[in-house]
Amino acid sequence: MTAATHSPLFPRVPDSADAVLDGLDPEQREVATSLHGPLCVLAGAGTGKTRAITHRIAYGVRAGVLQPSSVLAVTFTNRAAGEMRGRLRQLGAHGVQARTFHSAALRQLQYFWPKAIGGAMPRLVDRKIQLVADAAAACRIRLDRGELRDVTAEIEWSKVTQTVPADYALAAAKDGRAAPRDPAEIAQLYSVYEDLKRDRSVIDFEDVLLLTVAILQDRPDVAEQVRAQYQHFVVDEYQDVSPLQQRLLELWLGDRDSLCVVGDASQTIYSFTGATPDHLLDFRTRHPGATVVKLVRDYRSTPQVVHLANGLLAQARGRAADHRLELVSQRAPGPEPAYTEYTDEPAEAEGAAHRIHDLIASGVPASEIAVLFRTNAQSETYEQALADVGVPYQLRGAERFFDRPEVRKASVALRAAARFGGNDSLLDDAVDLPSQVRAVLSGEGWASQPPAGSGAVRERWESLAALVNLAQDFAAARQGATLTDLVAELDERANAQHAPTVQGVTLASLHSAKGLEWDVVFLVGVAEGMIPITYARTDEQIEEERRLLYVGVTRARERLHVSWSLSRSPGGRPSRRPSRFLDGLRPGSAGSSAGRTAPGGSGGVERGFTAAVGTRGAPAPRTQRTPARCRVCGRTLTDAGEMKLMRCEGCPSDMDEGLYERLREWRAVQAGRSGQPAFCVFTDKTLMAIAEAVPDDERELAHIPGVGMRKLRRYGSDVLAICAGREPGGEGAED
Repeated sequence: MTAATHSPLFPRVPDSADAVLDGLDPEQREVATSLHGPLCVLAGAGTGKTRAITHRIAYGVRAGVLQPSSVLAVTFTNRAAGEMRGRLRQLGAHGVQARTFHSAALRQLQYFWPKAIGGAMPRLVDRKIQLVADAAAACRIRLDRGELRDVTAEIEWSKVTQTVPADYALAAAKDGRAAPRDPAEIAQLYSVYEDLKRDRSVIDFEDVLLLTVAILQDRPDVAEQVRAQYQHFVVDEYQDVSPLQQRLLELWLGDRDSLCVVGDASQTIYSFTGATPDHLLDFRTRHPGATVVKLVRDYRSTPQVVHLANGLLAQARGRAADHRLELVSQRAPGPEPAYTEYTDEPAEAEGAAHRIHDLIASGVPASEIAVLFRTNAQSETYEQALADVGVPYQLRGAERFFDRPEVRKASVALRAAARFGGNDSLLDDAVDLPSQVRAVLSGEGWASQPPAGSGAVRERWESLAALVNLAQDFAAARQGATLTDLVAELDERANAQHAPTVQGVTLASLHSAKGLEWDVVFLVGVAEGMIPITYARTDEQIEEERRLLYVGVTRARERLHVSWSLSRSPGGRPSRRPSRFLDGLRPGSAGSSAGRTAPGGSGGVERGFTAAVGTRGAPAPRTQRTPARCRVCGRTLTDAGEMKLMRCEGCPSDMDEGLYERLREWRAVQAGRSGQPAFCVFTDKTLMAIAEAVPDDERELAHIPGVGMRKLRRYGSDVLAICAGREPGGEGAED
């Protein structure tokens, strides 16, 4: 479950730009109102980063500062992009593009391929593992299933770090990677893999980024067309960008700096894919004029959970640890984290399952409970344990909700009922929208009581039950809503991948739990050899494992259960010990790091400086467009006329009537000399604004909407002379 589904499902769209800002804390409001880049948001877990950046986009759009079609928000997963689109829709910011890096690049590649390359674009392969297997066969190298997966990962890492086959061995050694095979063999497999792709006219997902980068680098006309379309960029989870994604972002930007990045170095957990927090940590170096806002108010977790999370990072080492954020819980106190030791893994799974069963019996929704583990291989034991006690569950990482066959069929049935419902006997006794949906979905396998046990039948029922619950919430939020209205809502949600909540305990790896949250979290298998994982040997790898556990801890809102087992199987030798990361944190443990009290970063705003040269990273001074506010009542202005006056039409005016008439007479003379209509010199509203402000110098005059640098140069001296009570000097300087 995500933060979006924890708030009302169908909130009322804010009725103004100012209303978008309601409910934001001071730092979030600073993010939302800082509409000109560069802006760097350092956001700790649970501090509302998605809320801040979506409100920033929505405020900019609603205030008329940002054109929706000119904004591109990029993130790393389809789920995150879908959630962002859903939130923007709820805030009334329609038309903003929110996509993954790959999705945005693929659209551009498909559009520009005929112009930049010519011919048909190669087919995109969904899974490259078969091609890697074919490459291994061609090289007469035998790979088992695990090695095949690991070699595929090495090829992906090489491509996102822009490493060619000939340089793989050196690059892998420099990065400290534990290669699954001899580096020379991997380089050979990588080279043959690339040859096979060319022979078969196919490309992979990394090629999408590489080819888009190549086109933007080699074709300035294409790059300018993209930059004309997108003028404002927002990058979520910036700590996870790879060198290739960073290069693509730089090409999208060109020499502009209208960029907002959001991230947390302490949540960097994907370095094995090429992700690095260096771009986030070096942002102020590349953009000295950047504003940095730190979000540390944790609205997700209780003080007890936050204390453990802060304790984990207090023991950390390395560059990311030096930039850690000290979270401050904003919630009421809750129970202390529970720590449990078991004899073996099956006993640990059974213990967690029984606790979960009791929690559900006490009223905790199954969808608000998660079991998180280090590796996917641990899942099966917990699936069986939950099934044995009759607890429904869902596996994180399965196909997307609206892509499930039962959901597609249900959508077709609901659409048909909306169109021909008057002739459908199923709906004869349905008196409202929820009962209509229940009647239609009963024909697809939904029943008021869930089926016994687990498996595919239970999963299908859970999907249909999520649609039934969505219909109930929709009907409660939209009085008089019809089946046709619900079908339209489902279509919008499918396009945005804004899925409803599915009832059932979530089973997920720590990596796939990133970005999610639950009321109750069970962190299982927290033992040496698992966290940190056995193959994590270098200091950097160990610290990433610590950050992975930190991510797991910060998924919990209220209750956290941490457990480990002493052996793998019943009767096995009890040789395991709790993770070293818990030393000094769990009751009864001691560790050399426990006393470390180095403070983390606090929240707040850091302003950058603006250099006097017009180079990227040191932008030249310029007049920036900011949200216009009424100088009388302070309301954000969106009407063009009001924005020129800098006040609401209904607010009292202190305009100098005599000055206004002198300005009109002067304008008539200028218009006659130039042979153009009077409004081309200045509009009436601009003259009124000047007569109200009575500027003393060029800086004050330039601040008035409708003046601009060109007119300031041409007419500025005349206007300032009139405002000062002097005669204008003539027709003004030429352009």
